[in-house]
Amino acid sequence: MITQVLIGCAVGLVVAWVALALVLLALRPRGQSLRDLAAVFPNSLRLAVALYRDPNLPRSLRWRLRVAIIYNLQPINLIPDFIPVIGFADNAIVLIWALRSTIRVAGTNAVARHWPGSPEGLGVVYRAARLPSPPTGEQ
Repeated sequence: MITQVLIGCAVGLVVAWVALALVLLALRPRGQSLRDLAAVFPNSLRLAVALYRDPNLPRSLRWRLRVAIIYNLQPINLIPDFIPVIGFADNAIVLIWALRSTIRVAGTNAVARHWPGSPEGLGVVYRAARLPSPPTGEQ
């Protein structure tokens, strides 16, 4: 009985991950590679760390970035990461919250200076944060 429940849970997890992958594939911006899309979250976390270390940013912004970094690095948070789809959603929401306010105050130049990924990946971050896309010269 327990093995059937465990097998059912494992199959459910696999199905949820495959569904998420298919949705991301269907919604990715035209011309963006899957590799670049998969790197957006890790690059966003690297961006948060780089902006946190930037002494030119106000202390209040760096505090928000610190909260987002710690929340994403801790092993146990509000929704455990092993739960498909929503397990990482809370991490992404906290990170986007911190980056949105930072981008608004620090400006696109500071963000472009610290962004480790491709211009298309930065565009995804701006769309996720519901901010206007940065000028093409600054990506």
